[in-house]
Amino acid sequence: MDREIPLFTLEGVRDAVVTTHPFITDDKLGLSMLRFSRGEAGEAILVIHGLTTSTDMFIQPEHENLVSFLLDQGFGDVWCLDYRMSNRHPYNLFKHRYTMDDVALYDYPPALAEMRRHIGDKAIHVISHCLGANSFTMSLFGKIVTGVSSVIANSVALTPRVPRWSKLKLTLAPDLVENVLGFPYLNPQWGEEPGWSRGKLFSKAVSLFHQECDVPACHMLSLMWGTGWPALYSHENMHPVTHRRGGDLYGATSMNYYRHVVKMLKAGNAVKYDPANRAHDRLPDDYFRYVKEIETPVLFMTGENNKVFADSNVVCHRRMERIVPGRHELHVFPNYGHQDPFMGEHAARDIFPRLVEFIEKHRYDVPGDAMRREHAAG
Repeated sequence: MDREIPLFTLEGVRDAVVTTHPFITDDKLGLSMLRFSRGEAGEAILVIHGLTTSTDMFIQPEHENLVSFLLDQGFGDVWCLDYRMSNRHPYNLFKHRYTMDDVALYDYPPALAEMRRHIGDKAIHVISHCLGANSFTMSLFGKIVTGVSSVIANSVALTPRVPRWSKLKLTLAPDLVENVLGFPYLNPQWGEEPGWSRGKLFSKAVSLFHQECDVPACHMLSLMWGTGWPALYSHENMHPVTHRRGGDLYGATSMNYYRHVVKMLKAGNAVKYDPANRAHDRLPDDYFRYVKEIETPVLFMTGENNKVFADSNVVCHRRMERIVPGRHELHVFPNYGHQDPFMGEHAARDIFPRLVEFIEKHRYDVPGDAMRREHAAG
């Protein structure tokens, strides 16, 4: 295939020192982070993608991207995590049984530990998206990660909600894809495969039901996530190049994460997938259990046209307000959906300033400072 943008390019971030930071999880997966530094490093921002995407969604060269925007705003130390859901790693390319519990328990603690190894006790702010936001807030409110000054969670956090058609797809897809069709994963890039394959035929069949554009990867993504034509974003919000290279930016996904989402939908909020799994004993069965105790402020954000997780974050903020009034914030962006708040052509104009405003509010808030000062004084 002819690419307009190189795969895994770093060309979207100029005038920054880029370093790679590998680390190992307790369940023995090799993961990595990219660190973008400019000037003297101060407090840091950790950016977390969603299922099937990667760091690439935050460093697009075809328009102003999130990492460049943050660096230009004076945040000189931005880290992008590629955890087990990233298409920069191979872990979605086989039939696995990972859940959001695994991500919450195993992926985030060593990532934050690696950051701390380099930045010491400086403040860390987190910007997270999709199931990255879902799993990170599970880790935060499950008391697995600590020492985070603020969190921004886009689209979904602790109360997943989806359109009715999406719920049906999420319920049926895992067994249908794995056991009937015999696919270990779904891949938006199948339509671009050379020659003929079952995946390519499947992609062409999906395209028959999506006449809204001529990009097969876009059609597959609408099948894989959400309800709509298209589902992940509004076409008018996307740069044409971004739209055309969707297969590279999103990647394949295996099915078991869907099963955990369905369990949370049935429960009404984030819950442990398998309470009998002793490996997950540190996690609460219900992730709202410690909400009152966790003081880290969260900005719950979403697009008003979200066709993937609907009003999930509106509901989550409303529920948080009943428990800890005034601690967290909500922002609904008009004319945006699920993915375009980060990947849209004009996100730097319409979205990113609000994120910076929230981080600035908590910029010098280092968790534990007051406790350390009191201890030293005593």
